[in-house]
Amino acid sequence: MIFGQDHLLGIEPLHPDEIRSLLDLADRYAEQNRSGQRPDPVLAGLTQINMFFENSTRTQASFELAGKRLGADVMNMGVATSSVKKGETLIDTALTLNAMRPDLLVVRHGSSGAVNLLASKVNCAVLNAGDGRHEHPTQALLDALTIRRAKGRLHRLTVAICGDIAHSRVARSNIHLLGKMENRVRLIGPPTLLPPGAVDWGVEVFDDMAEGLAGADVVMMLRLQKERMDGGFIPSEREYFHRFGLDAEKLAKARDDAIVMHPGPMNRGVEIDGTIADDINRSVIQEQVEMGVAVRMAAMDLLARNLKARNTPRRVMV
Repeated sequence: MIFGQDHLLGIEPLHPDEIRSLLDLADRYAEQNRSGQRPDPVLAGLTQINMFFENSTRTQASFELAGKRLGADVMNMGVATSSVKKGETLIDTALTLNAMRPDLLVVRHGSSGAVNLLASKVNCAVLNAGDGRHEHPTQALLDALTIRRAKGRLHRLTVAICGDIAHSRVARSNIHLLGKMENRVRLIGPPTLLPPGAVDWGVEVFDDMAEGLAGADVVMMLRLQKERMDGGFIPSEREYFHRFGLDAEKLAKARDDAIVMHPGPMNRGVEIDGTIADDINRSVIQEQVEMGVAVRMAAMDLLARNLKARNTPRRVMV
């Protein structure tokens, strides 16, 4: 296995071989999970703390389940009722965590760069569960595993990422990963939801769904992140769906065997038609949820291996 990272803070620092190693291990965990086979308890004796400064259901539950399946002692820290709400700084939080001596720390935070700051202050490995508009690495990795299992490869595909790209850390992590693996990436959305300078990211940019979806192998829809919007980015949800929501007519522009993805939570009738989301022949949305557990198991496993191999007293935080 080739994976030399101390933390998993983003996709940008990863080498393509490290991505392949993590996905290969995650693929094996996915098969074990499907068969009901219990994996080796490689995290036995390690303590995992999930620290979510933003609300989450899927990601937190997925990390918790992944840790427990590998034998870790898992604790969810209630940040909403913690000293953070009383004015404690991130530095104070890091000092508190060091005193607890956990082995795995999973962090989600609303500010870009906050997870990197924590990682520089704690004596453990840290996994980024999403920070502001910056990155969401395990989401991109589970998307990549889903694509690879559905299409048989993860290179030389045309992937269309559609919707609220400006506010999406999922989009940024996917752009990094898909680019590293030699795919053609298209961004589709209204100009108000496309980040400035996107054309300099090595992607193609479209404001027309029919044009952007033409010949696509993968169609990845994104949620409208209203909680991150502070102005009128779209005229109305109805108008948005008419122009940028995925329905059968728009999907017909993609390849006949194109798969449909969505990181969740979905706004049915806003960014995607319900019949498309539930189409078992095209939609891999449920598979994405399933692959999330396997990818997070693989990430924690690899980080723990690195720490043990270095034979240092430093502990792993996810």
